[in-house]
Amino acid sequence: MLSNIPTPLLGLWQHRIGYSTGTTTVIFAAYIGGLLLALPFTGALADRYGARRVLGPALAAALVSCVLFMAAGHVLTLIVARLLTGVAVGAVLSAGTAAVVHVGGPGRRAQASLAASVSIGTGLAAGPLVGGAVSQYLGAPTVTAFVAEGLLLLSAAAVVHLLLPRPAPAGRHGHGPGWLRLPSVPPANRRGLVTSLMAYAPGMTGTSLLLALGPTLLGSLLHTSDRLVTGGIGFLMFGASTAVQFLAKRLPTGRVLTLAGVVTGLAMLGTAAAVHSRSLTALGCAAILAGAGQGMSQYGGFTRLATEVPPPRLAEANAALSAGGYLFAGILPILTGYAIDATDVVTASTAFATLIAAAALAGTLVIRTAGREAVAS
Repeated sequence: MLSNIPTPLLGLWQHRIGYSTGTTTVIFAAYIGGLLLALPFTGALADRYGARRVLGPALAAALVSCVLFMAAGHVLTLIVARLLTGVAVGAVLSAGTAAVVHVGGPGRRAQASLAASVSIGTGLAAGPLVGGAVSQYLGAPTVTAFVAEGLLLLSAAAVVHLLLPRPAPAGRHGHGPGWLRLPSVPPANRRGLVTSLMAYAPGMTGTSLLLALGPTLLGSLLHTSDRLVTGGIGFLMFGASTAVQFLAKRLPTGRVLTLAGVVTGLAMLGTAAAVHSRSLTALGCAAILAGAGQGMSQYGGFTRLATEVPPPRLAEANAALSAGGYLFAGILPILTGYAIDATDVVTASTAFATLIAAAALAGTLVIRTAGREAVAS
């Protein structure tokens, strides 16, 4: 939830502090930078010492980021706050999702994976709606929103402290390999990770593009500065991401990942059409499709790992999937933001939306081919 609360507020900070569209996307993507900094060791640490020891410090980092957001008066403060948010979310995506699967037990790994994925989608959906509503209708929006978020983080800290098991002093899995390394999966699971990334990376990049550029698209093309509209589009996008996962659980994982690529491709083509037509309705529909594609890719990817990767490597496998997906989700929106500064909104956003659509549809072909080869073997 913390990762998306600032999205509707970026325009407010931009007005107060004064920075370009390119800088807006840098602030947005700093969160992904923090996440990528955390993922190389949070997954391995959680597998070795237990999720409890990773999630406690992560929640503390999130609380510090709330304080920084409340006090922000400079671009650098916003960037540091977003970095800390990314560190916290990186721990949740690796250690938190693995903890839910472990608590669910060996017989409920698929159900627990769905619960973990849906909780992520619910937080992502609630964040922009809360941020938009608070900033539009309540006083001191950049303070009020993060006070509320801080209370939620304290409740999460209580859950970690009271409900997660305490690891043994020597660590859960002994010495093993070093904990600071690029996250990976066992050789037997590499194909599953790669095919999951073929859907997950475009899905995450599509939603990141719409989140990072939402205020710019609405302000430049649709001439509205209503922050509830910005937050509402984010809510629709991640609400669709959450809802579609309940439907996706009825399908085989390979088919879910294939459909995710198709839906993401359509979403990005719809985004380009919305930009050219200057239609808020078209942009809303594209956001819903983008959320659905992201939700299916997230559910399919994490479920494939949860059901195939051995439990002692699951948190690290989740970290590997998240790192691969968020790497592109951080780079492309920044490039789009600076391309907008150099050219114009229509040209830059159309070009990058088309690029993401091509990657998503190409990934679909790879996933289908890999599935056929697996069946044949």
